[in-house]
Amino acid sequence: MSDVTILEPRTRAEKKRVLLYPWEIYKNDPYWIPPILLQDKGLLGFASDPFYDVNRIQTFYAMRNGEMVGRIAAILNQGHLDRYHDGVGFFGFFEAIDDQNVANALFDAAKDWLKSQGVVTMRGPMNPSMNHTVGLLIDGFDASPFFMMTYNPPYYQKLVENYGFEKAQDMYSFWGKIDMLPKIRKRFLHTAEAIQERFNVTVRPLNKRRFRDDYEMFLDVYNRSLTNTWGFVPMSEREIKQTASSLKLLMIPELALAAEIDGKPVGATFCLPDYNPRIKAINGRLFPFGFLKLLRKREEAIKRIRVISTNVLPEYQMSGLGLVLLNAIVPKAVECGVQEAEFSWVLESNQFSRGSLEKGGAICNKTYRVYDKSL
Repeated sequence: MSDVTILEPRTRAEKKRVLLYPWEIYKNDPYWIPPILLQDKGLLGFASDPFYDVNRIQTFYAMRNGEMVGRIAAILNQGHLDRYHDGVGFFGFFEAIDDQNVANALFDAAKDWLKSQGVVTMRGPMNPSMNHTVGLLIDGFDASPFFMMTYNPPYYQKLVENYGFEKAQDMYSFWGKIDMLPKIRKRFLHTAEAIQERFNVTVRPLNKRRFRDDYEMFLDVYNRSLTNTWGFVPMSEREIKQTASSLKLLMIPELALAAEIDGKPVGATFCLPDYNPRIKAINGRLFPFGFLKLLRKREEAIKRIRVISTNVLPEYQMSGLGLVLLNAIVPKAVECGVQEAEFSWVLESNQFSRGSLEKGGAICNKTYRVYDKSL
C-alpha cells in the first residue's frame, strides 16, 4: 500500500510551496533554468491569467512522511475541446522525485479529475497549452534550454511511460552557429529573391513607434497561420494583449520581421534573445531588482537567440514566403552580433520545416515528446 498522500493546495502557504517545489528537484542540476515565478503563479492558477477566462486547472501535490515529493496540474482546455471535439484533457507542471509510486499517485489524481470533467484522453505535458511551454525533454540533457523551452531530469521519461502514456508527437529544436548562416543563406538566396520578386513582397521590421499594434498584428498572423497545425488552439484577444505587453520589453525590433503584400501582413518571424542565463542569475524572481537585471544591456543577451516562430497565412504557405523571411533575418542577426541561434520548436509532423532546417545544415540538438493516455 502506497504511503503517498495527494492533496489540493488551498492555503496561501500551500500554493507557495507548490510554486517553489521545482527548486527542490533541481537544486543540484547545473543545466536547470528557474521559471519566472510571477508568470508561473498565474499559469498554475494561483493568480489571474487570461488563459483561465474559459479554461480550468486543478493542481495537486504529493506528500510522504511530511515532505513534498511531487506536484501536477490537470488542465481542462475548453478552447481545445471546442475546436477538436476529441475529449482530450491535459496534464502539466509535473515535477516529482524518482519514485514510480509517487508519479502514479499524481497521474491518478490528474486522471480522476479529468474523467470527472468528461475527458477520455489525457495528454501532456502542457504548461498549460501549446502556446506556452510544452513537451517532455527526452534527448539533449547536456546543455541548458533556450528561453521559454522546457527542461526536466532524464528519469521523467521512465515515470511517464511506465504509467502507460504513449507517444503522441515529438518536437525538435535545431541549433546553428552564426558562421553557418551565410553558407545556408547563399544556398537559398536566389530562390528567396525570386519568390520575393514574384509576389512583390515587402519585408520590414517592427515599427518601434507602433510597437504594441505591430506586435498584436504579429500574433494575429500567428493565430491565423497555425490553423492546420497539430493541437493548435488560437490565443484569445486577452491572451494576445497580455503576451504583447509581457514581450514588449523583451523583443529586439530588428529581429522581428513582417512580410507584406500590397500593404497587408501575410507572414512574420520573430526571435528573442536567450534570457535564460539572466533568469538563472536572478533565480526566477523579477522583484525587487530582478526585472532591471533581466533587461539591462540587452545587447549582451543577444549573442544567443531563439527563433520562436516563422508563420505565413495559409493561403501563402506553399509560396515559399517563409524562406523570404528567414533570408531577411540572417543579415539582421549578423548585424546585431548574434553568435548562436536555436529554431524551436518544430513538430515531427511538420516535414517541410524539418526538411528545410536539415537541408540548411542546422543540427537537431534536443527532442521533446508529448504523450497521450486513454482514460
